[in-house]
Amino acid sequence: MLGGVMIGAVGIPPKGVLLELLDRLPLVSVDSGLSPVERGLLFQLRLPRVALAAIVGGLLALAGASYQGVFRNPLADPYLLGAAAGAGFGATLVIVFTQAEGFVPLAAFVGAIGGVLLAYALGNTAGRGGGTATLVLAGVAVMSFLSALQAFVQQIKVEQLQRIYAWILGGIGGDWSQVWLVAPYAVVSVAVLLAHGRLLDVLSVGDDEAGSLGVNAGRVRLVVLCAASLATASAVAVSGLIGFVGIVVPHIVRRLAGGSYRVVLPLSLLAGASFLVLGDLVARTVLAPAELPIGVVTAFIGAPFFVGVLRATRAVGP
Repeated sequence: MLGGVMIGAVGIPPKGVLLELLDRLPLVSVDSGLSPVERGLLFQLRLPRVALAAIVGGLLALAGASYQGVFRNPLADPYLLGAAAGAGFGATLVIVFTQAEGFVPLAAFVGAIGGVLLAYALGNTAGRGGGTATLVLAGVAVMSFLSALQAFVQQIKVEQLQRIYAWILGGIGGDWSQVWLVAPYAVVSVAVLLAHGRLLDVLSVGDDEAGSLGVNAGRVRLVVLCAASLATASAVAVSGLIGFVGIVVPHIVRRLAGGSYRVVLPLSLLAGASFLVLGDLVARTVLAPAELPIGVVTAFIGAPFFVGVLRATRAVGP
């Protein structure tokens, strides 16, 4: 995060950045030597952008680790139950039929929550015997259906495709209002998920064994899925669809720190924040003053890591 506020398309003296940050602390008064323009760039553009990238990355990684714990599948990601497709459909509706750019985050949030609720309702029609496998299949069905609807809506106004794909590829804004928009949902979802780390450890041994230990597996799974879906929806609403964070980061954390979710969840939160801040730093500097979509950057960074994890897993064996 410190690197994110120091480095950018416009050069600001690193020493001045440090002194300016120190000057904002209580009971500290130092002269940073920065001009008013540089101060504005630091506090109105870089700091909120870094903060938003950290929040979004942490939420996606934490949600991914939580999904993997619920489904006992290391390939589960935050978009498994149709959150991405729902968010994309909601954002597409606003972009195509209105000119209200300010409503895109709200539409994406509502669409993501709606996609997850639809998948959960569809999965429950199979009854309790379906288990998590039925829920995953329901998520795939909802994802396919909403993606088809999105493609249909896109064809109505082809001239809006560039705006739609710009949102789909993801991007981190530089506005404090977006930070405050996502912060309440982030606090609630993070608190709930971190509090369920021990219960996810119990759930990993199986529903019957968890029940014998006094854990209501169904209730734990529902609470974790709701909190993880809330984290995913709030992140997607302000950043678009950013891939690989929710799969790669928990994988790396699990290989370095073990499989206990009491450890994996908080470390995934921190590692995901670091990962996306780094990705955003690359996105806005590698082709400065132009910017790459951050979804492209995370794919370039995340895909080799993911391939390496798969190769290592194959070499070790089951």
